[in-house]
Formats: sequence, structure tokens, C-alpha cells
Amino acid sequence: MNNKTNTNTHSHTQPQPIAKAKSIKLGIDVHADSYRVVRQIDHATPQPAQKFTPKGFLDWAKKQLALAHEVHSCYEAGPLGYGLHRKLEAMGIHNVVVRPQDWDELHKGVKTDKTDALMLAQRLSRFVDGNRNELAVVRVPTPEQELARSQSRLREQLMSHRLRLEAQGRSLLLFNGIRPRGRWWQEQGWAALASQLSSGLQELLEVIRGLVLAVQAQLEAATIRLESAATPQVCGVGALTSQVLEREVLDWKRFENRRQVASMTGLCPGVRASGLKSHHGPITKHGNRRLRTALIELAWRCLRFQPDYGPIKKWSPVLLSTKATSGAKKKAIVAVGRKLAIDLWRLNTARTTAAKLGFK
Repeated sequence: MNNKTNTNTHSHTQPQPIAKAKSIKLGIDVHADSYRVVRQIDHATPQPAQKFTPKGFLDWAKKQLALAHEVHSCYEAGPLGYGLHRKLEAMGIHNVVVRPQDWDELHKGVKTDKTDALMLAQRLSRFVDGNRNELAVVRVPTPEQELARSQSRLREQLMSHRLRLEAQGRSLLLFNGIRPRGRWWQEQGWAALASQLSSGLQELLEVIRGLVLAVQAQLEAATIRLESAATPQVCGVGALTSQVLEREVLDWKRFENRRQVASMTGLCPGVRASGLKSHHGPITKHGNRRLRTALIELAWRCLRFQPDYGPIKKWSPVLLSTKATSGAKKKAIVAVGRKLAIDLWRLNTARTTAAKLGFK
């Protein structure tokens, strides 16, 4: 007979706690009605893509926090904005928004939501491990910055609408054998034009003109709002341009060096180099298109208002020459615009003063 005392005080063996993973990576292909998500736990093989509704994904993502010490995610910037990013960050998930790109790098001709989510998850895994070149991370603005930028872009959109409607009316006039001059929809031009029109054609143009005038009124109001928010600037940097630059850059202090500033403008020359051969091509146009447009316009104004500015002194012989080709002038003004962006960064971060730059 076994008289040994049973030292086990539990009636059955307790289950062992499940060990947490070190990290979970989520690659998200975002659409308005559904998300495709690929999950990778630590360095294991990525799991098959799962499909979620937006709400279902957020509930599922929250559960991942209990399964790993860190949860990382990423998705591409697009028309859905940064709302998902802010929700994931509020949960405690480390999310990054990345620049959209064609993930079919080998040109296999296969591109689906599943393959996009898989590539995002794989790139994110290497990014988290320390390879920062795997993803081109987009800076996420604050809600206040996003609203300010939207106000600036609204004016640009209104301008495009007005030009489109204006061209539509001009096309209708040309189709009927009438060559309009200038802004045909303004009061003075319309009074002279209406006498040449038949009643039917005038009726059609009245509709288009009414739309043009309505858009123009909103455009003027948007311009006034932007200009009223501007602070005093050096000569040649108009109130409107200063607001466009400020709202597109978001924060001048975000840049660590001049190369980052120049890269955002997309005004840097492209380079193709192999072996001993090297060729500089057109500008990369890699960056903010609106910022690039504003800088080129500002560079031309500096030619008139800031003759003592260093880059203007350097390039004015080309820009003002009657013998220089249009290509040479374009290259010169791009060089001025690129340097102007760098100097504005230096000026707005107190690295220099307007007097040292030669600004009046």
C-alpha cells in the first residue's frame, strides 16, 4: 500500500500561459468598404490575407495587442486620409503611412489587394528591424495642419473649376464662329458679346456664366481668407504664396538638413550613373507638386524684387539674357527655386537672417 503524501494541492494541472510574441506586423491594403490585411508574427512566414470591414478590422487589431509586446502596421497614403492612422495610434499600435507605389516590382502582371497587403507586411517587417529604406514614410499632419492645408488646396481647386468652365464657354463660342477675347464672362466683355449672340446661344452661355461667377466669388473669398492669415514677409514673397508654402511644408523644423528640404521640392536633378559614366537628367519631381509650383513662381518674382539675393545675382545673366535659350532659363530658375527653398528653411528656423541672405 502506497502511503506517500500527495503534495499536489490542485485537482488538475493548471494551463501554462501563452507566451507573447515579440512583435506583430500588419500590412493593410485600405479601401472605403473593406481592408485586406496580412499578419506576420515575429519573423515567421506571413499569414494569408484576411478581409475585414473597417469596424471589424479595428476590433481585430485591438486584440493583437494582447498577443505581442509590440504591434506595427502600415498602409498607403490615399483618398481615405489619416483617420485610420490616428485610430491605430490611439490604440497603441505603431502605424506608419507610406507613399503609394507599384508593388509589382518584377512586373509579373499580378497585382491584387492580397499581393499589395503581403508586400506591405514584408516591407514593414524589414523596416521595423532597422532598414529604414524599405518604406517611404509620409509625414502625417495634425488635424489642425490638415484643415489649414485643405483650405489652401480648396482655392486651387476653385481656380481649376473656374478655368474649366471658362474654357467650356469659350469652346461653345468658337464652335458658333465667335472668337472671344479675354475673360468673356466678366461684365464689360459680356455686355459687348451678348449683342452678337442668338437667343438660344445666349441662353446656354448664361448658364455657364452664372456658374463661373459663382465659383469666382468663392475663389475671391478663399483668397481673402488666406491672405488675412499671412504674416509680414520680405519683399516679393506675397501673402498668398507665403501661406501656400507654410501650409504645404507643415513645419519647417521637421527637416534636419538642406538635402531633405531640396528633396521634398522635387527640384533636384535626376542622375543615371554606371561605372565611369554619369549623366544628369531632368529634375526628379519627387515631392510636393504644389510646393514646387509656388517656389518657381516665387523665384521669378525674386528676379524683379530681390536683385541682391545670392542665387539671383548668380543666374540673372542667364535669366535676363536675350540670347539664352528657354531650356537654359528653365534650368537657371529651377536652381534659384531649389536654393530658395533651402534659404526659406534656414530663415524660418533662425539659422540665418533676411539681411544675410540679401533680402530686402
